[in-house]
Amino acid sequence: MNRVRAFVALLLFSAVASACGGAAAPTLTQDQVGTIVAQTMQALTPAATPFASPVPATSAPTATSNLLPRSLYFLNNGNPSGELQIFRLERDGKTVHQITFEPSAVNTFDISPVDGSIVYTSNNQMLLADANGAGRRVLVDGGPLTDTNRLTNSVGTPVWSPDGKTIAFAYNGLNFYSLDSGAIKQVLINDLDNSAGFLMVRAIYAPVKYSPDGTKLLINIGYSESGTMGIYYLGNNTMTKLNRPDGGMFCCNTSWTPDSGGVYAASPTTGMIDSGLLYANATNGEVSILLPGGAPDGTFNFADAPIVGPDAQLYFFFNNLKEIPTSGHTPLFMVRSASDGVTGRTQLRPDEFKDINEILWAPDASFAIVAYAPIQDVYEGGVPYVEYPDGRSIPLSPDFAFQMKWGQ
Repeated sequence: MNRVRAFVALLLFSAVASACGGAAAPTLTQDQVGTIVAQTMQALTPAATPFASPVPATSAPTATSNLLPRSLYFLNNGNPSGELQIFRLERDGKTVHQITFEPSAVNTFDISPVDGSIVYTSNNQMLLADANGAGRRVLVDGGPLTDTNRLTNSVGTPVWSPDGKTIAFAYNGLNFYSLDSGAIKQVLINDLDNSAGFLMVRAIYAPVKYSPDGTKLLINIGYSESGTMGIYYLGNNTMTKLNRPDGGMFCCNTSWTPDSGGVYAASPTTGMIDSGLLYANATNGEVSILLPGGAPDGTFNFADAPIVGPDAQLYFFFNNLKEIPTSGHTPLFMVRSASDGVTGRTQLRPDEFKDINEILWAPDASFAIVAYAPIQDVYEGGVPYVEYPDGRSIPLSPDFAFQMKWGQ
């Protein structure tokens, strides 16, 4: 169910999530770690149909219409390997190019906000290529993975800094790769304890998103039983954990405010992770529960994909229901409100969005690209449509899109 995968997807490089319950954190044997990792990666591989004869990119993206403000990058099964690869959809919303041709699946990727270069992970390597996939080179090689080294040697979740000079990534903790020098700086080391003959995960770190001004980095912190997020401050190399006042997780779908002053987090499902809308003050890490999963009147709040628009209003997807949905997909409505998620909240269109797996807002919040599950039991990626607040719905040409990100 996506109530579990939402947290696990943020920690692709490790097995840190397990079922809730009990006061004591569970311990993991090395065999159990390997099994959980394998099951996690299998669950995160979508049942996508590869494109028919994808066209390798040979030139820089060009705009032929104004359907999309930028090119769109995403994962889909690629030729010839059949494994997940990076694709680019041009601004016309129709033309698709396959960008990577790795023999192994691409796990995670990010796009440089400066020149559109791509950093991605595959075969436990972090690789760099230009916007068309050319100039491929290996930046970090974690080597073969075994049951005894997965939590220390797995390379994952690369995130580009706003100035395009640094890549944050996970490799036995939080690391920074300098594009200018090629130097790697490790600032947080995974806290693992094997002294008793079994593995205890105390904390595992992975980057999530830089603040717009580049001074802070939202990170994921995974424990054996649960997890939270934190903010790493690059100016003084310190970190603050984001802990909810009720003791719950700070998770899952996040966005920075344009002024880098805070982070919104939303969850459209409940279970291991509570649903609702949260806000964290980036200065002191204080978390406010704006829309609690369990409302005071006995109903339930669900939220997804928050973003602050150029009008300083908060745009997100929302629903309040009397009961928790039995399906893993919560029906949602497109809304706009003041920064607290409550004041002046207005439903932007009357129709209900069902079977949502992924949402990517336009940078100016003028529309959202929504990836719908092709079948009920798929919880990662989907068939992408451009959804406008005025009710228009325009299908894009990819048959499946996963981990959608804006390019140049």
